[in-house]
Amino acid sequence: MYLPRLFAVEDVPKLHGFIEQFNFASLVTHNEGKLIASHIPFVLDRDAGSSGRLRGHVAVRNPQLAHLKAGSEVLVMFQGPHAYISPSWYVSQETVPTWNYTAVHAYGRSRMLDRAGLIILLKDLVHQNERLLEPPWDFDPQASWVEKMLPQIAAFEIPIDRLEGKFKLNQNRAPADRRRVVEVLSASPDPAQRHMAELIQQADPSKSRP
Repeated sequence: MYLPRLFAVEDVPKLHGFIEQFNFASLVTHNEGKLIASHIPFVLDRDAGSSGRLRGHVAVRNPQLAHLKAGSEVLVMFQGPHAYISPSWYVSQETVPTWNYTAVHAYGRSRMLDRAGLIILLKDLVHQNERLLEPPWDFDPQASWVEKMLPQIAAFEIPIDRLEGKFKLNQNRAPADRRRVVEVLSASPDPAQRHMAELIQQADPSKSRP
């Protein structure tokens, strides 16, 4: 993606935390001139390699499975809070609308997992999403009805070769403009806009400048 230095995030632990928080992502693959995208949850293994590893699964009837089996390069796009920013909120004049957003892109080549790897993935996915529920639902891979469903999905992994993070949070605006945007978004009834206000407050433009 287009990545101006001012908005770039290169801290790998920070990018990993973002992936874990917004783990439902867009998986984009290409093979033989065709592009396909699916929207699926992922598990991140932080300690696998220098940038980590992603694991997920798709339906065996999904034509994207052929792309994954081919081992071509894939792109996984994680998106966090985003918000429209009106120029009327700025103290400065002669400005235009923009959109603040947070996103992380992960690149790598897919590898298929065997049945054992599929079971481990499903257990990890369930734990990842059930751990805060009371009581948590338990996944039993040996249940007869589960065994009948397992052949309908295929698991894969993506060792991450490259991570890109872009947090566009008004770092290019004057402090007074940023404070005004935070004030407006903080008063919004939309939780995503209030979250964006927090992110703008946390961003320090001076740390992003070369």
